[in-house]
Amino acid sequence: MTSTITDRSPLPIPDVGHDTGPAVTPTQVEPATPVVISLQDVSLYYGAFRAVKDITFDVPTHQITSIIGPSGSGKSTLLRAINRMNDLIPGTRVEGKIMYHDEDLYASYVDPVEVRRRIGMVFQKPNPFPKSIYDNVAFGPRLNGFKGDLDGLVEQSLRRAAIWDEVKDKLKQSGLSLSGGQQQRLCIARAIATDPEVILMDEPCSALDPRATLQIEQLMAEIKERYTIVIVTHNMQQAARASDKTVFLNMAEDHAGYVVEQGATVQIFTDPMQQMTEDYVSGRFG
Repeated sequence: MTSTITDRSPLPIPDVGHDTGPAVTPTQVEPATPVVISLQDVSLYYGAFRAVKDITFDVPTHQITSIIGPSGSGKSTLLRAINRMNDLIPGTRVEGKIMYHDEDLYASYVDPVEVRRRIGMVFQKPNPFPKSIYDNVAFGPRLNGFKGDLDGLVEQSLRRAAIWDEVKDKLKQSGLSLSGGQQQRLCIARAIATDPEVILMDEPCSALDPRATLQIEQLMAEIKERYTIVIVTHNMQQAARASDKTVFLNMAEDHAGYVVEQGATVQIFTDPMQQMTEDYVSGRFG
């Protein structure tokens, strides 16, 4: 029988304060940031075509990890693999492991619907349902059999998405009546309403104007205290401004995406180790 992923709290930070040896000061050892998701030698195929190959990186908790790279390097494919959205495409298969709190998301006993509840997704183009603002946010909890205070959950989700004050008096209006930036924040509220731990964002600002883009970036900075965020973006300025960690992908000769370099965003953009990374973030190709 198919089971769901078991509930797990974030991994603990190692305790360095009870060693019987010499005292360890914070300047000597910094605790490692707990990891929520770990990709280990991941390759993804569409039939015989390998879209990404041998991808390995960790997603640290309560940080924003950006995935950058030229078109065709497999960024969105990789993002959708994390919450098993690619399962919906015939002929796809994954090699390697995608671990969530040390549990393999592609293990036979794991329910992909539960994966998508815990790892929510916001798409490139705002896509509210053709329903009221209230029903957009309530849709996921209702589908999951939520029995609590739905009104309170809807309000809480809209507040966390920084849109409550703009829509509180028109919850019965269609979500499609909102501006593009408001629609995207409504979609973030909809993702938040199912109580995920991780939120994946695929080019969430590409269809928005600069003001709405800034609002989404500010929102991401605020909610990362509660959620872990992975964002795919073509916008180098956005990656540099908004993310804590950056993973740079490029295409190999066989057109499969691979990791060129990864690290703290400030390092990737100011002192990259690879010449290819410097060329890309400085706009010399891509």
